[in-house]
This record gives sequence, C-alpha cells and structure tokens, in this order.
Amino acid sequence: MIAGILQEPQGENRVSLLPEQVEVLIKKNVQVVVEANAGNNASAFNDAYTSKGATIASRAEVLQSNLVLSINPLTDADMQQVKEGTVLLGVYQPLFNFQQVKNWADKNISTFSLDMIPRTTRAQSMDVLSSQANIAGYKAVLLASTLLPRYFPMFMTAAGSIAPAKVLILGAGVAGLQAIATAKRLGAVVEVFDTRPAVKEEVQSLAAKFIEVEGAADASKAGGYAVEQSEEYKQKQQAKIAESVAKSDVIITTAQIPGRQAPILITQPMLDSMKNGSVIIDLAAATGGNTPMTKNNAHFKTDKGVLIVGDSNLPSTMPFDASKMYGKNVLNFLQLIIDKEGNLNLNFEDDLVKGCCITNAGNVVNERVNSLL
Repeated sequence: MIAGILQEPQGENRVSLLPEQVEVLIKKNVQVVVEANAGNNASAFNDAYTSKGATIASRAEVLQSNLVLSINPLTDADMQQVKEGTVLLGVYQPLFNFQQVKNWADKNISTFSLDMIPRTTRAQSMDVLSSQANIAGYKAVLLASTLLPRYFPMFMTAAGSIAPAKVLILGAGVAGLQAIATAKRLGAVVEVFDTRPAVKEEVQSLAAKFIEVEGAADASKAGGYAVEQSEEYKQKQQAKIAESVAKSDVIITTAQIPGRQAPILITQPMLDSMKNGSVIIDLAAATGGNTPMTKNNAHFKTDKGVLIVGDSNLPSTMPFDASKMYGKNVLNFLQLIIDKEGNLNLNFEDDLVKGCCITNAGNVVNERVNSLL
C-alpha cells in the first residue's frame, strides 16, 4: 500500500505526519510519498523525510496513493485526480461541508474525518479536536497578552501598583481549561463560564472562579460537547455573563455546538459595556463566533475600542508541536485500518472506524451528515 502526504493550503502550517512518524508507517511495510515541501512550515524538510525512507513526489503523484492524508479538505481540482477506491483521512468538517461530501461519495472513495470520531475513552489517543484545542487555548491567552495594553500579572512598583488583568473564559472544554491554566501562569484573575456543571471541579482545581447558572440542559450524553439550551436558561446565562463581561480585560470564547452556528454569548450591549482596550479572542470564529461582530481570520475593533480577534486556526501558529500531536492521533487511528502486512483493512465492525467514516462504496454513510443532505 502507498500512503501519501499532501502539502496543506496557504495559511496552514501543519503537516499530517512528521518524518519520525512516517518512519513508523514504513516499518509496517507501508510505502510513503510526501508532496515536495509539505512539511517546510513545520520545520520538517524534504531531506528529513527521505532520511526516514519516504519518497518526495509531486502533488499529482501523491494524489494517486491508496491512502491520502491531508488536514484540510481536498480541492475540486484534487478530487479530479483521485482514483476510485482511494481512502482519504483528515479533518474535513463534514457537518459544514456536507455538499462537498456528497461529491466525494459520487467519486466512490472512502472518507474518514477524524473530527467526527466518537469521544470515548478508547478514542482519546485519536481525538484531534482535543489535541489541537489544547494548543488553541494556550495560544489564545498568549495572543491576548500581546494585544492587551495592560499587564497580565499584578505588579507593585515604586511608581505605584498595577492590578492583575481580569480574564473571562467562556467554555471549559479542552481549549478553555488550557486557557485557564495559561492565564493563571501569567498572573491573571480568571473567571469561567460553562453550561456543564460537571466541569466546575476541574475549573476550581486550576484556581479559577466558576460562574454558575442554574437550569442547564443535561449534556452528559452529548459526548463532551455543549448542547442547545432553553430560552429561559439563555436569559439567565446572559445576565450572569454580562456582569463578568463588563469588568473583564480579556475574554476567550470557545463555545461551539457540532453542526450548528456557534451560540452568541456576548451580545452587542455587552460589547458596549466593555472597557476601552479590552480584547476578545474568539476561537469559535469558523462557525460564526460567540459575538455578533466576530469575523474569522480577522482583527476587528468596535466603536468602543474593544478588539475582537476571530481565529479558528491558532494551532497552525505552533506548527511543529501541532503536527506532532496531530500525527500521533493519525498513527493511532491508522492502527485500526492497516493490517500487519501494511494493507488497508477497513473494519466497520469497529465503532471508531465506523463513527468517523463519512463516505464509502459510493454512499454517504454517516447518519448525521445524511440528515443534512
């Protein structure tokens, strides 16, 4: 079998597998071809791949592989070159790109999207959303600290005392928890809001204050994701959040619901109540954002002087470690679909293989994607 690694589109600095991870596949009798310069932005150059046994090839040659690895969806031009029966593996956001998915099914290819893998204990080592969200939470705080016109920690100097920055984090998933830890390391005072009461203990273990709102919908069966809340709860939620928003210097927003627009947690009146010079880093920007003014991949300053940064691809700003973690997730998943002889063996009896398979044998096989079609 031949596995191919594509270069990602401009603006994406990660690569699916680093050279030392390619070596693992080669030891399993898998031939690996890598598109020329695919790993340059992640400090993984062509000679590093060839030293581990991979072959450097053109994009057209890589697209002829039996298994094609890419973090982002392939372009229409790429899909024209992919053979029937090819297996694609990446992070394709099929709940948003469902029309594109239908075209892939028509091409009779098997598509696996790792962002759809069931979030179970067994799947943790393959959970790309968690590994990349960890980096996003970390970088969001560092980015905010460089954009904020104030210190993060408290300082007592001969020129007077500087109060610590007040940081509000909306969403205590993987990104939110890493943001809490990073903000605390930098000396900020941190408050956290999440609709899931179960995360209160984790938040408090990081020495942050948890903002509680009673009456949240049960999210225990949502696989670690947020769920849609009642209107009554949303009103209580907004009132509580508004109090914290008005006094915050930095807000990190992370709230997303799979397959739906991100909920608006910071309303226009809340934005208007914020201090001049405050910073919002919106990690939900790719699905609309948690503020009504968020623009993905853009910095935007409101009339009141609040800087809103929409950035859904912060992991790409740490390409080496992001690629290393992503590549480890990929290798762990490949163990489920590659046999001891190095051949593809798509075992759909395995719940993880079945769970993240989107297209197979000419059909869209994922129920959630099918419901959208």
